[in-house]
Amino acid sequence: MELTSLTVLVDILDAGNLSQAARNLKMSRANVSYHLNQLEKSVGVQLVRRTTRRVEPTEVGLRLYQHGRAIQNEMLAARETIATLGQGLQGRVGLSVPSGYGQMVMSDWLIDFKRLYPGIVLDVRFENRVDDLIRDEVDIAIRVMPEPPPTLVARDMGVVHYVACASRGYAQQHGLPTGLEALRTAPLITAGVVGRQLRLRAYQGERREEVTLEPTLISEHFPFLRQGILAGLGVGLVPDYVVQDAVASGEVLTTLDEWRLSIFGTQMFMLYMPDRHQTRAVRTCIEYLLGRALPATETPAPSLPAP
Repeated sequence: MELTSLTVLVDILDAGNLSQAARNLKMSRANVSYHLNQLEKSVGVQLVRRTTRRVEPTEVGLRLYQHGRAIQNEMLAARETIATLGQGLQGRVGLSVPSGYGQMVMSDWLIDFKRLYPGIVLDVRFENRVDDLIRDEVDIAIRVMPEPPPTLVARDMGVVHYVACASRGYAQQHGLPTGLEALRTAPLITAGVVGRQLRLRAYQGERREEVTLEPTLISEHFPFLRQGILAGLGVGLVPDYVVQDAVASGEVLTTLDEWRLSIFGTQMFMLYMPDRHQTRAVRTCIEYLLGRALPATETPAPSLPAP
């Protein structure tokens, strides 16, 4: 069994198919296929099953993948040790953060982190995709969701509180909704998902209600939603960090405060791959962000994927 062929197997399974693995490795597809065939011949069993879209590991293939991944991680760690010997903290961290929370809360954190560690390259993407969260160029993803994907390590970053709110001018002219049902006919300002009906879930003790929403202003760009709320265009259903300063100043009023509201989930998670090598730069960034998100509590242990 050749080490090169074993590491090629890891790259094939990470990429999902031979063509993408070849592009990642800057090899020909025929060369990648050759290494896979040689490895299967050496162990005497099939290691991957090919479908029309992906390759999936067999039981033996998965075991070899785990060994190969461990070897790759050790090699990367050794290279990092040599490359950074006698130098300050260096490296690259790929971050994928939600567009709203990333811009309105995390931007200051990331600027402070960059000041602390000028040798680290931060590659920050503001996006809300929930599919394919951890790609090769993304080391850490931050997402709001009801439950984290079982295949990823999930670190709790705290609760997201939604508020129903409107500008003082709108409230004086139209009044504020005093019940959940009133949200059905109110001009709503909130985020949405294309092709999916929007539902608000509301909790009060053991009581749970659900309301179908028909927003009149929809965007994934929370600073824009904030502008719409401040302009008096309707009732906002947004995370509290979007308007917390305007609420504190009295410019924006909240309503339905007795309810705990949720649209996309009320939990913020940090997500990363369980078996990918983490550089010192990535590990430092993980602990820094958890410390900023949960400053008053002990940083929670990682939630590992199910075996």
